[in-house]
Amino acid sequence: MNNLKKISAAVKNSEADAIFVTSEQNRYYATGFASSAGELIICGDGTSALFIDARYFEEASREISGAEVICSNDKPVYELMNAFFKEHGINKLAVEEGALSYAAYTRIDSMLEPQFVAGQVILRDLRAIKSSEEMEFLIGAQRIADRAFTNTLKLITPDITERELAAELTCQMLKAGAQDKSFDPIVVSGALSSVPHGKPRDVKLQRGFLTMDFGALYKGYCSDTTRTVAIGEPTEEMVKVYDTVLRAQLEAIGAAKAGLTGSQLDGVARKVIADAGYGEYFTHSLSHGVGIDIHEYPNCSPRSENVLKVGDVISMEPGIYLPGRFGVRIEDVIEIKEDGCFDLTELPKELLVFCA
Repeated sequence: MNNLKKISAAVKNSEADAIFVTSEQNRYYATGFASSAGELIICGDGTSALFIDARYFEEASREISGAEVICSNDKPVYELMNAFFKEHGINKLAVEEGALSYAAYTRIDSMLEPQFVAGQVILRDLRAIKSSEEMEFLIGAQRIADRAFTNTLKLITPDITERELAAELTCQMLKAGAQDKSFDPIVVSGALSSVPHGKPRDVKLQRGFLTMDFGALYKGYCSDTTRTVAIGEPTEEMVKVYDTVLRAQLEAIGAAKAGLTGSQLDGVARKVIADAGYGEYFTHSLSHGVGIDIHEYPNCSPRSENVLKVGDVISMEPGIYLPGRFGVRIEDVIEIKEDGCFDLTELPKELLVFCA
C-alpha cells in the first residue's frame, strides 16, 4: 500500500506547500510501512521524504517507494528537515493538529521554519474513502473476526467467566490470522449488558443477555462486530428489545447509500427504536468510520452533517440499554455504495440462546 501520490495531489489543492505526517497511522497509510518513529514530509510538488533513525532506516529504505528515506542519526532531525524545506521552497506546512499534543505542537513549531496550517482534514477525508486494496484488508479482518466468533460460541458454558471468554475470543482471532485485536473485547453479561462499554469481570456468565463487541487487526486494518446472545431462556421483553434493535439495524442498512447525511441515516434506526418506546435508551450514535483506526471519519449521529460518499466504511450499531437490567447491541460494518451498501459482516443475527 502506498498513497503518497494521492496525498501529494490533495496537498497541492490545499493552502499548504507540504504536509508533516506525525501519527503512526497516517505514516502507514501514506507509505505502507509500519513503524513507531519517523517524520514524513509530503510535498504538493510530488516529492516526499521520511526522516527516520537507524533502527528502521534499512527496512524503510527497502520497503518504501516514492519517498526519499533519510537517516536522522547524524544530525538533529529538525535541522535536516529545515534544509529539506529550504531546498523545496516550503513556506506553509500542514500539520496533523488532532494528533499533536500542545507540548509537541509548541516544540516543533519552535524548531521548524515554515508557517503551520491545519492539515488534519486532508488525511481524514482521504482515509475515509477506501480503495479496493483497503477493502481487501478490511474484509480479511472481518472474515477473521467472523471465524473467531463462531469458534468462541462453542466455548460458552455456565462455568466460564467474562474475562476468560474475552481472552478466548482474542485467542481465536489470533489463531485465525489476526495481527492483533483491534481493541480490547467487550464481554459483559446479565445486568452489566446495559453498559455499552462495560469491562469483562472475573465472574461467571450471568443469566440474561451476553454482549460481545470485538475486532481483529489484519494488515493494519480493523474489523468491528457486536453480537448479543441470551444466557438462559429470554423473557418476552428481552425478545422484544432484541427484535427492535435488529429491525433498527436492518432498516438502517437497507437505507444506507451515498448522498445521505450522517444524521439522516442515524435517524432511520433511531425512529424504529423510538416508535417501539425505547428512544431514550438508545444512548450513542449509530455508527463511526472503520479503517486503520477502529474509530475514524465519517460518523452517523443525530448531529452529523457529513455526507456519506461511495467508499466510506462505517459501523452500523444501534442499541437499547435499560439501566441495571439488560442491554442489546448488534453491529455490522458496511461499505457505502452509490445506491446501497455492502455488508462486510457474514455472521447470522438471529437470537442465540445458551443454557444458564
